[in-house]
Amino acid sequence: MKFFVDTAEIDEIRELNELGMVDGVTTNPSLIRKSGRDIIDVTREICDIVSGPVSAEVTATESEQMIAEGKKLAEIADNIAIKVPLTWDGLKACKALSDLGQMVNVTLCFSVNQALLAAKAGATFVSPFIGRLDDINLDGLDLIGDIRLIYDNYGYDTQILAASIRTVNHVTQSALIGADVMTAPPSVIKSLASHPLTDKGLAAFLSDIEQAGQKII
Repeated sequence: MKFFVDTAEIDEIRELNELGMVDGVTTNPSLIRKSGRDIIDVTREICDIVSGPVSAEVTATESEQMIAEGKKLAEIADNIAIKVPLTWDGLKACKALSDLGQMVNVTLCFSVNQALLAAKAGATFVSPFIGRLDDINLDGLDLIGDIRLIYDNYGYDTQILAASIRTVNHVTQSALIGADVMTAPPSVIKSLASHPLTDKGLAAFLSDIEQAGQKII
């Protein structure tokens, strides 16, 4: 499963990328607003750091304007994936931009039917939001599984990008179900390395080394 990092913070992206933990980046206007920087400038800097897809989201809601904004964002770098919402206008923009050879990430997916439409419109990625479904007492992971089954049944090439990841369990289950990609904040990606038994084992090891009075250097 590919790891995308969901942030616009340059230092965090650079750190994870140097460790080989970043296959791509997802951003949105809200994340970029938090960085306090211009949307074009910060997106260009991210593309310079990461070789994989960098999702840059349009701000328009009408298809023609989405297409125009998508073309403008695509000029930033070759690895831009235009992010559009899963609305009828968003699907129109997806079809037009994908026909031009542009990667498109169709976001805010909450149903299998929406995912089917995104695939038929030529989306490179579809982004089901796990956490937001959990918020309304629906199992977001069930949606990932249903999309995986249907895409496999019919041979759709659209990649399932598990989004709104909030816990390490979301990551584990998305991988088990067969999501192609997951996107998560840096804090969630880093927390994957944590386990209480690892901490316990390390503490015991350090204690033994200290009692033995030995050092490597």
